[in-house]
Formats: sequence, structure tokens, C-alpha cells
Amino acid sequence: MSAGPESASITPVVVRLKLSLLRNGLRQSGGRRAAYVASAVLALLFAALQLLGLIALRGHAHIASVAVLGTAVLALGWAVMPLFFPSGDETLDPTRLVMLPLRPRPLVRALLVASLVGIGPLFTVLLLVGCVISVAHGTAAYVVSVVALVLALLVCVALARAVAAANIRLLTSRKGRDLAVLSGLVIAIGVQLVNFGLQRLGSSGLAQLDPPADVLRWVPPASAVGAVDSASKGSYGVAAAQLALSAVALAALLGLWARSLTRLMTSPDASTLQAAEPAARERTSTGPARLLPAGRTGTVMERSLRYVWRDPKTKAAWVTSLAIGLIVPVFNALQGTGSPYFACFAAGMLGIQMYNQFGQDTSAFWMVALTISTPRDAYVELRGRALALLVITLPYATLVTVVTTALLGDWPRLPEVLGMSFALLGAMLATGAWTSARFPYSVPQAGYKNVVPGQAGLAWISIFGGMVAAALLCSPVIALTIWANVSATGDEWNWLLLPTGAVYGAALTLLGLRLAAPRTAARLPEILAAVSKG
Repeated sequence: MSAGPESASITPVVVRLKLSLLRNGLRQSGGRRAAYVASAVLALLFAALQLLGLIALRGHAHIASVAVLGTAVLALGWAVMPLFFPSGDETLDPTRLVMLPLRPRPLVRALLVASLVGIGPLFTVLLLVGCVISVAHGTAAYVVSVVALVLALLVCVALARAVAAANIRLLTSRKGRDLAVLSGLVIAIGVQLVNFGLQRLGSSGLAQLDPPADVLRWVPPASAVGAVDSASKGSYGVAAAQLALSAVALAALLGLWARSLTRLMTSPDASTLQAAEPAARERTSTGPARLLPAGRTGTVMERSLRYVWRDPKTKAAWVTSLAIGLIVPVFNALQGTGSPYFACFAAGMLGIQMYNQFGQDTSAFWMVALTISTPRDAYVELRGRALALLVITLPYATLVTVVTTALLGDWPRLPEVLGMSFALLGAMLATGAWTSARFPYSVPQAGYKNVVPGQAGLAWISIFGGMVAAALLCSPVIALTIWANVSATGDEWNWLLLPTGAVYGAALTLLGLRLAAPRTAARLPEILAAVSKG
């Protein structure tokens, strides 16, 4: 079959397939239909407001920079969304079509047309219309804007498809599901970055957008919008070059997409290949694991660190704590409203990971419970988990404190802030170990919930009760810090707050583990029942 007839027959079929998938998905439940309609209304309303805002800025001295940067951000969104939401569009997975007698290039054209159906493309069209209208002046610019609009839209869609096709094996694997779990974190960090950028714009104006816009106007698809601005200024040669850049980028993305489809259709999946090595082989600790202590303590530490790296829920919790623990002090310092003590936020966020230690194991905790028969066993188990947490938390809290202090230029406060962070971390390790034994609860593996139904009260008591107790345990170090800041001779003894906080935090951790171990050994049946629910 020739490429032309095949393309003519495939494209309508794939478009109808896209519409059928959308229609059948909405028929599954009324709640899903309501969520889709609500999200569509909100997205289109936001796009319409952005369109009106860009048109209202028409004639502003720096509107070209806004339009170019807006197009670049829009393209970035199209590039990363398939990595975090691969299940949002069933037609993004080309492996569903590999068994059909289809050629890659006609399939690329058909999928490209089908990709223009949906809320996302309509949202993009509205924003791009606002971008090109805001910078178009004159007949030639309006003619160029039509071509620029089509090129920018197709580049965005082709970029998303090329990224999805190149990474589809990853996206459908366990690591791909990990990316989906972390998508909320990426959005949260993005919101903070946008908020920070808006605050800087509010204080300095739109003129500071000109330098990055001058670079991005030569980067597709923002170069298409830059071509409209160049045509408005009478620079028709520059406009032609910028349009040519977008056209070349579109051709390159379509070629990359077709190449990825060819590889998917002709290369076997790794799951169909025999293992190169025997399945049963001696397992030995390699890499950093060799640095862990011998015995049960090292085994517990390695298991806990593997959970952090491999379990999606545990990884999401850790990455969220690491990111927020850095964002809060650093962003406040950059805005000039921070304090060195905000660095304690990092120790607090990571200290929360000590709470509900056994619930993180879910039903697999029964294998750990079989190895605990005495308070000594429970103590070694809890100690190993605390040490695994400290391997990450201690250097990270120190790094965040040093960075925050450097940004604020308040180096004399570094010892007392580090001492406070270490004391807070020790207090949270102590209360976390105790509440893990006293108020355990189960963490569901499926979905985005962190507590199974019926155990929300336990979670609140465990986390917030433990945090209040940790704050009270830190009161001696807080009192010493206040004295050092208000006393006339306090500056001379300021450096002592670092070793004092470190020793006090270590003492609290050891005391908490000693108190929690007997309770853990005595309540093993209750803990196992609580963490195995759901």
C-alpha cells in the first residue's frame, strides 16, 4: 500500500479513535464527567482571560518579550506533561499500535492530526492567538501571524508526541509511575517559581524580561512569535529566518517521532528477552552499601534507604520534604524577607519521615515483626531506621543552613542555627520513634491518599502530637538561643550553641529510642494489625 492512500485512510480512523476514547471515558461515571467539564471550563476561562490580557497589553513597550516568553513556557509545558501524566491520553502510547500493519510516517501524520483534538490544543490556540495579536502591527505582520500560529501549535504538539514516543518504555514502567507520583511536587515547585518571578516583576517591571526574550525569540516555537514582532518592525528577512527555524524544528521533531515509532515497531521489548545472566546469583552489597555497619543495623539501614529509592510513596514523601525544606528558607532569603532560622524548616520537614515508621512497610511489616522478640531487637531495628534517616538529613540540613546564611550574609548566626536544627532533628527522631510504636497507621499503596479510611485520627495524633512534643523538647535550646541574642555577653558564647544543640539532639534521640523499644516489642500484634489495614 502506498503512503498516500494509507495516510488518507488512517487519519480519520485515528481521529475517530481519539473521540471514542474520550467519549467512552466520560461514560464511565458521572463524577468523571463532572470533573472533565469543570476542568475544561476552568482551563478555557483561564485561557480566555489570558487572551484578553495580552490584547489589552497591545502597544506596551515590552509586550513582545511577554509574548515570546509566554510561548516558550507553553512549549515547555507541552514537553514535560507527557512525562508526568502519560495516562492522560491513551493515544500517547504508540505500543498499542505496534501489532497493526501500519507504517511510521503515515501514522505520525494521523496521530498529529488526532493530537489537535482536546482541551489542551484549544487552550494553546487561545494563548497563541493572544501572543500573536499583541505583537502584530500591519498587514504583513497579520499574514505572518497566521503562519506563526500554525507553526507554534504544531511544534508544541509534535514536541509532546516526540517526548512521549522516545520515553514510552520508561513511562509504562515502575519508574514512570514514580514520575507520576512526583508530578504534584513539580507543580508545587513550579507555582513557587512563578510566584517568585511575579514578585520580582512587580518590583522591577517588565523591562527585565527583555534579555531572556532576546535569546528565546530565536528558539522554536517562540521564534514564530518573534517573527510576527520582526514583521511588525519591517524586518522581513529576520521574520523569514525565525519562521524557518520553527519550520525546521517541526520537521526535526516529526522525524524524531517517526524514528521512535520505527524503533518501537521493530525492536523487541526488554521483557521478551532472556536474561543475560542466570536468575539466581549471589547478591552482595556494592557501592555505598559497603560503607554501612555490619550486622542488623546495616541491614535495616540498607532496607530503609532502598525504600526511599524504590517505593513510590516513600520516594514522593522524601522528595517533597527535601524540596519544601529548601524552597521555604532559600526563597524567603532571596526575597529579602527571610531569617537564618528558616533553615530549621529543612530539619523539621525531614524529621517528619521518622513518624509512622512501621506503617510505611504496610503489610510487609510482618516479615520484620518475625525478627523482633525482645526490646533489644526492637531497639536495633529503630536505631537502624533512625541512622538511615540521618545519613540524608544531617548533611542536607547543614547544607540548607549554610546556603540560607550565605544568601542573607548573616554568618555570625550560623552556629546557633545549626545547633537549633540538630536539636530539632533529634527531638523529632525521638518523638517519631515513640509515636511509631504508640500510634501506627497504614499507608495505602494505591492512589494519592496517605492514610486508609478510619485511621485519620491516628495520623493526626501521631504527626501533630509528635511535632508539638518535639517543640517542647527543644525549649531548653530555644531558651539558650534567646539568651545568647539578648544578653550583653551572649555573642562571646554564641559558638557553644552548635555543640550544645548537637549533643542535646543526640541525647534526645537515644532516649526516645530507648523508650520506644520496649513498647514496640510489647505491641507487635497491635502494630501489625494497624499497618496491615487497607
